[in-house]
Amino acid sequence: MLHTIILSLASNYQQDYNLSEARRRLEQLIHVWRYTESLWTEPIHSPLPNLYLNQLLFGATSLSVNQLNESLKQMETEMGRTPEERHQGIVRIDLDLLQYDSKRYHLADWERPYVKKLL
Repeated sequence: MLHTIILSLASNYQQDYNLSEARRRLEQLIHVWRYTESLWTEPIHSPLPNLYLNQLLFGATSLSVNQLNESLKQMETEMGRTPEERHQGIVRIDLDLLQYDSKRYHLADWERPYVKKLL
C-alpha cells in the first residue's frame, strides 16, 4: 500500500549541493511526484546568520511512518549531519516528514511562511 507524504528539505550549509544530494537519495527511497521551487529564508533560532534553502517534496512510499522517519534520520547522518554541527548552527540537511496520508507532523512548521507559500 502506498502512503502519500510531504517532506520538508532544508540546508544552511553548501545549500545547493546538499539539497541536490538529498533529492538524489530520496529518489532512491520513495516515489517522488514533484518538488516545489526552492526558497531562501532567514534563519530562525540559529547562532549562524547563514540563509536556509528550503523545498518541499510531494510523493508516496510503502514504508511505515516509523521506517520513513528512521530512513530520513539515517540519510541526514550519512550526509554528515552531527549533533556538534547542529549545536554550532550548521545544518547540512534537515529532512522532516510534514504529512503522512492525512496525519500532519511538525505542526509548528506548517505555520512558517515558506511552508505556506510552497504548499
